[in-house]
Amino acid sequence: ELLRGSVAGETDGAADKRVPFGREEMELSFAPLVRETAPAVVNVYASQQVKARSPFMGDPFFEQFFGRQMPPRVQSSLGSGVIVDPSGLVVTNYHVIRDADEVKVATSDGREFESTILLKDESLDLAVLKINSDGTFPVIRFGDSDALEVGDLVLAIGNPFGVGQTTTSGIVSALARTHVGISDFGFFIQTDAAINPGNSGGAL
Repeated sequence: ELLRGSVAGETDGAADKRVPFGREEMELSFAPLVRETAPAVVNVYASQQVKARSPFMGDPFFEQFFGRQMPPRVQSSLGSGVIVDPSGLVVTNYHVIRDADEVKVATSDGREFESTILLKDESLDLAVLKINSDGTFPVIRFGDSDALEVGDLVLAIGNPFGVGQTTTSGIVSALARTHVGISDFGFFIQTDAAINPGNSGGAL
């Protein structure tokens, strides 16, 4: 019983965190939490027009038929984001919208909006978008990352392949991990929840 109380956080001041006991608690579902938060998770579609050079450039004979420039081609990227303000402020990853000429946001109910890039920070791999709409949107509140501990449960909600939302679960594996490819590693949180291409930027 002493071990049970200690592990459950009843004697060490951490009463808000404990491991589950019994089959009933092990069978608890994340469904209510996902149902509450998923409407604030959006898809972010970024596109960029790239000028292509003609393979015949420099050859006068072929240039008279095909010209010096080819029609621009469009590069696109797909990611996820989270609405953090009812006015339509969205937090996503910088790499999703890097060099984008146009960014669209699709909500979980199927609506699609143009958006404006307000802020972007490559060192943190974060960007803030504003949905171009006068409507109000469901939001997810910011948590206190300083309160996270290795072993805490986390959920990752996003749209990895643009075909619908997915949810994965895991635990916090490490905090302030170094050498992870971003300069401000003190903010980095490592989790073993599956993060797939396009899933980045979603709710965690």
